[in-house]
Amino acid sequence: MNAANRIVVWTAAIIGLIATASAQPTGKPTIAPTITYKIQETRLGPVVPMLHFSQNGRHWAYITTKGQKVHVVVEGRTSAAYDKIPLGCLFFSPDGKHLAYPAKRGGKWLMVVNGKEGAEYDNIETRCFGRLPLSPDGKRVAYVARKGEKLVVVVDGKEGAEYDGMPVFSLLFSPDSKRVAYAAKKGVKWFVVVDGKEVAEYNEVRIQIFSPDSKRMAYAAKKGTKWLMVVNGKESTEYNGIGHCIFSPDSKRVAYWAKKGAKRFVVVDGKEGSAEYDSIHYCMFSPDSKRVVYQAWKKNKKKLVAVVDGKESAEYDGIYGNRLVFSPDSKHVAYRAWKKGEKLGVVVDGKKAKYSDGGHSPVFSPDGKRLMYHARKNTKEFVVVDGKAGTEYTGITSFMIFSPDSKRVAYVAWKRKGAKQLVKYFMVVDGQASAEYDNIEMNGLTFGPDGVLEYLAWKDNSLYRVKHIPVR
Repeated sequence: MNAANRIVVWTAAIIGLIATASAQPTGKPTIAPTITYKIQETRLGPVVPMLHFSQNGRHWAYITTKGQKVHVVVEGRTSAAYDKIPLGCLFFSPDGKHLAYPAKRGGKWLMVVNGKEGAEYDNIETRCFGRLPLSPDGKRVAYVARKGEKLVVVVDGKEGAEYDGMPVFSLLFSPDSKRVAYAAKKGVKWFVVVDGKEVAEYNEVRIQIFSPDSKRMAYAAKKGTKWLMVVNGKESTEYNGIGHCIFSPDSKRVAYWAKKGAKRFVVVDGKEGSAEYDSIHYCMFSPDSKRVVYQAWKKNKKKLVAVVDGKESAEYDGIYGNRLVFSPDSKHVAYRAWKKGEKLGVVVDGKKAKYSDGGHSPVFSPDGKRLMYHARKNTKEFVVVDGKAGTEYTGITSFMIFSPDSKRVAYVAWKRKGAKQLVKYFMVVDGQASAEYDNIEMNGLTFGPDGVLEYLAWKDNSLYRVKHIPVR
């Protein structure tokens, strides 16, 4: 593809302010100096429908039709012809270097990895927009395939044993890509299969998960009428129900909710919590693995609380996105919540922030000292950083990011323009708005360690890689 570069130079004062609102992380934010930026646009090619991008924004692909056949185009290279490729089923590896997708030809389905076709099956049980068939390092592939009435897992081209049932979402790689596990049904019994071997047998198996270091594995299993959590082969106490298992970042701790009677409670490291609730969801460990937070419904599911280190927050009618956010230093917890008669507001360490009525989850800086969140006033929206409201715009998207050194801030805003009121997007970096685009892609939006902000955007039917380059 031909590249055409455009360069614009502008200066921005990067402001680091000490938090002024009561609900802010403590500590003095780093103050960055005034910097001059060079904005570089590199044209990558024309925009086509249904573009799929890798997580890092470095690679892209799309499905195109030629006559009665469909093809995948990967950065200008066209695949073989197929009868069908499901929309949303182009899977990039995390590093973007590998691409896999299921394809149908002549009544049979096959998995295509980096252009190489696998064996043909009656169906490939891939759930598009779901779990990747590629391992975290991109070097291995695993998927569920149907052979007549039976299901098999195919790992690196080799078929496993045949089973009667197999939840697609139970198939997973370990984080180090070395192990593969899934749940499978044979007759009325369920098995936990790890690296092709049946390691356990139960009445039912759910919720499999590997620890971050890949050395431990946990899953929920049903024995008779009771449920239990199994961690590295060791069974927990039996319960009426069990769910949402999670390992701590250091892989040493495990948390999940369990049920006795009609009430639920949290179990951490095998110890049952004393507090009981109508429902519990979204358990999470802090980055340092020392703290635990979760959300819980009480009063016949009429009120919701955030429970941090065993202590309940105020009662709310809802928590936005069911999401609680830890600061990277593990010292702070933030979320959006609302009560009837009040606007949706940000809560930090139990205290409500100054501005409210926003719609996106708050964002902490990497050093944990700064907080950024979205707010609204009347018909305008703005971003609040360190307790100070920024410029008002028609709208703010959920793309909000700090630089790795926590000194710089960037987010995407939009406005309507022209007689047709078309939406135009632009990047706001340290308070300064960029040129306008028809769209800005989420994948690939990054601040590099060198301070360069990079993202993909398109305008005038062309795709661009845009860089905001600090001039030293």
